Amino acid sequence: MGWSAVRSRREILASFVAVGLAVWQNARGSTHAAVKAIPPTPTAAPLPSPTPAVSVTSEPALGGFDVVIAGGRVIDPETKFDRVTNVGIKRGTIAAINDRPLAGSKVIDAKDLVVSPGFIDNLSYEPNAYGVWFKIADGVTTTLGMHGLDGAASSFLNGSTGKFPLHFGGAFDDPWWRASIGVGAYKSPSASQISQLVSIATRQLRDGWMGIDVEPEYDPGTTFAETLALAKLAAKHDMPVYSHVRYSDDVAPGTNLDAIRELIKVGRESGAAVHVDHINSTGGAYTMPESLDMIAQARAEGLDVTACIYPYNYWSTFLASARFDHGWQDRFHITYADLEMPGTGERLTAASFDRYRAENRVVIAHAIPEKDVVTALKSPFVMMGSDTILVKNEGRHPRGAGAFSRVLGKYVREEKILTLMDALAKMTILPAQRVERGAPAMKKKGRLQPKMDADITIFDPATVIDKATIRDPRQYSHGIEWVLVAGEIVKDPSGMHKDVLPGKPVFSTLALDGAAG
Repeated sequence: MGWSAVRSRREILASFVAVGLAVWQNARGSTHAAVKAIPPTPTAAPLPSPTPAVSVTSEPALGGFDVVIAGGRVIDPETKFDRVTNVGIKRGTIAAINDRPLAGSKVIDAKDLVVSPGFIDNLSYEPNAYGVWFKIADGVTTTLGMHGLDGAASSFLNGSTGKFPLHFGGAFDDPWWRASIGVGAYKSPSASQISQLVSIATRQLRDGWMGIDVEPEYDPGTTFAETLALAKLAAKHDMPVYSHVRYSDDVAPGTNLDAIRELIKVGRESGAAVHVDHINSTGGAYTMPESLDMIAQARAEGLDVTACIYPYNYWSTFLASARFDHGWQDRFHITYADLEMPGTGERLTAASFDRYRAENRVVIAHAIPEKDVVTALKSPFVMMGSDTILVKNEGRHPRGAGAFSRVLGKYVREEKILTLMDALAKMTILPAQRVERGAPAMKKKGRLQPKMDADITIFDPATVIDKATIRDPRQYSHGIEWVLVAGEIVKDPSGMHKDVLPGKPVFSTLALDGAAG
């Protein structure tokens, strides 16, 4: 039977699945965990129209699967498929999506749960053995450091940093490399130094980085010529340019709109796809409608411009960064009292600000209007990105533990800002499509369809919510019941399986082809 079904048959199909599963389980003696039934979430997206989008695999026959996900609400944002059915997994791949009962070595009872493609965090940091489990608890199955990862791609992607439960990759980090050749944050590179950066970036893309990261706000010496040269390299290899844009306020000279305008010009002149990092804190705060409208106009012109957001009305960074250069109170419309230390909740004073800045501590800034978060979330070209990962014994923004569950709980279920389908698109297919032209592995992620990778997140739409706070960011999200990576269960309702580490590096097309840059 195909994926589409008329609305009037929903209850019949659900009953058929339940009865069939009960008969099969009684005969076999099921031992899988059962999840308590709950009323359907009031924000559940409606069933799709009867128009078929994708055909469901009806063979192989009922048995032989490694893992079966039974009776869950299966949602695939790429095709808009949305129905209670069963999923069969074999050798790390989705082998069947079928209304008939399926038999497997392991069976997950997903009744009253949503079965989604695994979430893709396209704006994470370097994975570490501590922080990755908070990502897993938040439903993330692929973490991509498109904000730039320090150092060489070869060592990072070839396993020297360890094994992880989720997939990982990242982008060439312009600030790190410009510093490595002696170009300070406030210094503009010479023409020869720009050529040197392009040469280094060429090698790094060939070794596996899947995009270019530039950060002109943190490195004010970054020039348009420098960014354009790197963007032309990215365009040559069909990779995106991610940018922490030059300004993050509405105070002239130098405003959000100037920063967005500059990045769009880079895209227009280079032909590269360009992406605005965390637009709620850089490029859009206080000017969100105008910033989004400028991007929309560029997209209408045919330029490939996107953005991402973390769903919080406060940002975080290191106190010694250029973001806190003279005049920050006026730029961000805040005072010392609006700065808070993660992990303790201490509010800063002039004296403590100076002390902590000398130590380059991480700080939380309550400086994002909530209306800007809501406006950005509603935009069809804005996707999710956490912009951090938790590190043991360091204070970090709670977005490293709860960003994805927060969207599902707060902005879908509680405030109804987004439909469930649209929210999941921002976590799955949109980030996959953003990077997949330069990283072929991503073409099989972010989708819940036959022949796609079995990276799957199963959650309770009635209870899913973030638990991490500024005072205690080290709290797992609630309601993410099961997480599968490459078909292996890394989390179930009993907790994490920290001995299961199926994550694989995501390489660029250049690295896979062995092509010269």
